[in-house]
Amino acid sequence: MLNIGNIIGKFIKNSSQRELDRLKSIVEQINAWESKTKIMSDETFPAKTAEIISKIKSGISLESLIPETFAYVREASKRTLGERHYDVQLMGGIILHQGKIAEMKTGEGKTLAIALAAYLNALSMKGVHIVTVNDYLAKRDCENMGKIYKFLGLTCGYINNGQSDDERKKNYNYNITYATNSELGFDYLRDNMKFSEESKVQRGHNFAIVDEIDSCLIDEARTPLVISGAVEDKSSQYIAIDKLIKNLKNDDFEIDEKDKNILLTNKGVDSVEKIFSNAGILKNNNFYDPENLNLVHLVNQALKANHLFELGKDYILKEGEVVIIDEQTGRQLPGRRFGDGLHQSIEAKERVDIQSENQTLASITYQNYFKLYSKLAGCTGTALTESQEFFEIYNLPVVEIPTNKKMIRKDWNDQIFRTIKEKDSSIINKIVELNSKGQPILVFTSSVNKSEHYSELLKKKGIKHEILNAKNHEREAEIIADAGKKKSLIITTSISGRGVDIKLGGNPNKLDNNQYLKNKEEIKSLGGLFVIGTERMESRRVDNQARGRSGRQGDEGNSIFSILQRP
Repeated sequence: MLNIGNIIGKFIKNSSQRELDRLKSIVEQINAWESKTKIMSDETFPAKTAEIISKIKSGISLESLIPETFAYVREASKRTLGERHYDVQLMGGIILHQGKIAEMKTGEGKTLAIALAAYLNALSMKGVHIVTVNDYLAKRDCENMGKIYKFLGLTCGYINNGQSDDERKKNYNYNITYATNSELGFDYLRDNMKFSEESKVQRGHNFAIVDEIDSCLIDEARTPLVISGAVEDKSSQYIAIDKLIKNLKNDDFEIDEKDKNILLTNKGVDSVEKIFSNAGILKNNNFYDPENLNLVHLVNQALKANHLFELGKDYILKEGEVVIIDEQTGRQLPGRRFGDGLHQSIEAKERVDIQSENQTLASITYQNYFKLYSKLAGCTGTALTESQEFFEIYNLPVVEIPTNKKMIRKDWNDQIFRTIKEKDSSIINKIVELNSKGQPILVFTSSVNKSEHYSELLKKKGIKHEILNAKNHEREAEIIADAGKKKSLIITTSISGRGVDIKLGGNPNKLDNNQYLKNKEEIKSLGGLFVIGTERMESRRVDNQARGRSGRQGDEGNSIFSILQRP
């Protein structure tokens, strides 16, 4: 019987495939340049870069320069790093140049693909920003890829937390700049608070390439960037006003319990004017005089603190601090504070230390910040599941780039359990079995608490392991880079180590080549890296991120998730 779907599929290809078909002819043109670049001397490349910059200034399009420039980057990479771009990486670079998202599986060389588009677009001399997930990767990628750019005659810098404005300005003025999304956003906010153009550190928003774009523009984009500053200390005012409003009578104000509001009556206004005039803090003998606006606000907040907010219901006192109680759950909310001076008014009422107020000086969302760029692109191993969101928010289409080698990782069916105890027992038994034969294991959990839970279970079994849930990015990268060595066992949270390759046999930078290749073959014979998910994560994309740590570049690998049966 004819399969209509298969017949239609022969004539109608999905959008990614149609895109890839168009790219193949460009890749062939790049490959045709390789015979020319091979025989060029090292000194020729910077001269070629200067020549192309002149062409762009005269009006030639960047698009027409793809074959030549990508061929130069590929040759520069071979000579400086010993790595030659695969055809699929060339495709990824073209997609990035076109202002789209390239979905490239983990281990397919996104960092090298980014260098292609970065070089071409940097030739316009307007700057290119490459966005990474942490400071460590910004520095590492700048130092590694900077060898390519320097060979070609361009400059490269990175932005890290702790740099001075002079250092930041210097790095932003380089042709290519690596930085995290938060550093870029906060520098933009601080620039908008400067008093002169000369003191600003950023020079514009020409082109941004976002590595791990789902992490930067979706996961982290839920929280806006905010710069706060302390306002003048008003502690004495809060204390004085709290003392004075305690002289008011019940008929001086009306309470609106439903909307948690309180209003002075006409009698109350008269009482306030009398009390505050006698205290010498009322101007022009009129409570609602424009010069008393701040006083009106402080009185209203003091009234709310004394008559609407109750100790033991809305807040508690803990170690000398006012701690809010969540009205929905009844739980304490340490670190949270009522805004607009209300928390300070309650502190004055309760006679505890009054903490200074903060005010928002500048704020921006990641969505609005990245829309400042004339062109935006990105890559990740998991973008298709969020393709609609990327298109709706950022107008970014997603193109799936094929892997260089066929994926042979085994993704086992989920294991389903009735109880947590049964699930934990099965997971630990599986780890013991794999670890006993030396197979490297990466255990993914959804939180710090759960990673520590499984760590405790393994300690009871006497199984040596590493737990990764700290914020130290350099240590994180070091641990993850060694996740493919024999008997490696790492328990971590769902996104740790993104941007770091896991190579079977261990970190090749720590071993001589013969030892590394010998180790790699041994791990391949054991089945490669085994990823164990202790539960399904918040989304299918995050599950795919975990799975994607295994099976890079056609390597052997396994993944399995353990879940609880739904009631």
